[in-house]
Order: sequence, then C-alpha cells, then structure tokens
Amino acid sequence: MNKKLKVSIVSGALLGVICIIGGGIRMGFSGNELYLFALWYNRLIMGILIGLTKMKPGLEGLIKGGNLGLMVSLAFYLSTGMTDRISFFAGIIYGVIIVAVARKYE
Repeated sequence: MNKKLKVSIVSGALLGVICIIGGGIRMGFSGNELYLFALWYNRLIMGILIGLTKMKPGLEGLIKGGNLGLMVSLAFYLSTGMTDRISFFAGIIYGVIIVAVARKYE
C-alpha cells in the first residue's frame, strides 16, 4: 500500500469521526449508532476511492476530489431519503480536503 493511499484512508477515517460528532449532535447519539457508523464508513470509502485515484495538480485535482466526494456522499444521502443535506454537502468538501492532504504523497 502506497503512502498516498494510507494518508487518504486515515484522512477519510478522521473526517468520518467529525461526521459522527456532527451527526450525533444533530440527531442524538443514542439510538442512531448504525446511522452514525454508516456515516463514518462512507467517509472511509471516500478516502479509499480518492487514495486509489490519480489526481492532477492544481485546481483540477481538487475539483475531481469534490466530484468523488459528491458521488460517494450521494449514495449515503439517497439512503437517508434525502434528509441529511448537511452530511451530503460535507462529503463534497471532505473530498476536496482528502485530495489536498493526500496529494502531497502522490
């Protein structure tokens, strides 16, 4: 496993923890454990996908990260009945963040 992939996975997992905190505050931690785990897992999958993708330098790579974040987050958003808009938009931003962090190791 290359360093970029490892950094992307760790970044996705850490951003997933932030999502768990935000989702738990919005909806409550108790009784929503599976939902919160799925939210974290979605960010982990995003990190894996971005880590495996070759990114171009500059703005084009960041846009690609946002698009990948959109695609991965869309699956989660649709599974919530399109009710968790905050997590959906955060996923787009997190895609850009993961690319920005991981591209240093490409």
